[in-house]
Amino acid sequence: MPIRLIAIDIDGTLLDSRGRLPDVNRDAVRTAVEAGVEVTLVTGRTFHHARPVSAALSDRVPLIVSNGALMKQTDGETLHRQLLDPTVTREIIVKVREHRSGAALIFDRDGPDQYLFEGIDWQHPQRRRYYERNRQFMTELSRLEDGLTERPLQLAFTGSVDEMRHLAVIISNLDVADQITTTLTEYAARDFSLLDITVSGCSKASMLTTWLEHRGVDPTEVMAVGDNLNDREMLALVGHPVVMGNAVPELKRQGWPTTDGHDEGGLAVAIRWALDEP
Repeated sequence: MPIRLIAIDIDGTLLDSRGRLPDVNRDAVRTAVEAGVEVTLVTGRTFHHARPVSAALSDRVPLIVSNGALMKQTDGETLHRQLLDPTVTREIIVKVREHRSGAALIFDRDGPDQYLFEGIDWQHPQRRRYYERNRQFMTELSRLEDGLTERPLQLAFTGSVDEMRHLAVIISNLDVADQITTTLTEYAARDFSLLDITVSGCSKASMLTTWLEHRGVDPTEVMAVGDNLNDREMLALVGHPVVMGNAVPELKRQGWPTTDGHDEGGLAVAIRWALDEP
């Protein structure tokens, strides 16, 4: 059965270890699109952070962002979204106050109020570049809960791997835990981790399922390529999962086909497989 759609993670998959888009990956994506294969980027990044990457590929590459909470066209048109309950979000923010360094709220709206943050150290080497590139979309609040004037897409935390794992356990024991999804994305080599809170049932896989139903594509006709913990459900969903050579051990243990690493053009190799090219 031919592959009709390729779902591609961004960091660690489409981009190399320096956060750059290799020409070989860009060209492979464009070749797939021109061949009539649909391509969708599926990422934990926020829309404003992912949009420039999509725009560098093609105007025919939609984005699933915020770990499945939002799907948009590159021009900003919202296709689907899954929103948190503000009351639930406020309770989490209040209950984890002592762990809130690096906390942010993300919304589906334009301007500097897309990303509200409280007390993030932007001089930290893992955060500084993000701020420099995206500060026009960002606003600081002294109390993050004051920003809950509408339903957010995502409550996000950043920190070391151990800190975020510990925080995930704390949140899993809250009374509202059954109303949310907690997703970890870890970069062990940099001792940096992202913990995202979205509405219950939200994931890259759930939004990809919604999109496939909309497009009339069966999961067996889909290739997905990823490298991190937040890609696991998406890879399990599709008929053609591919794990990057630089992927976390948890993914490699699943026994799925493995391509080269993100510094060796592994995504382009996987796309050639999808197009049945040598």
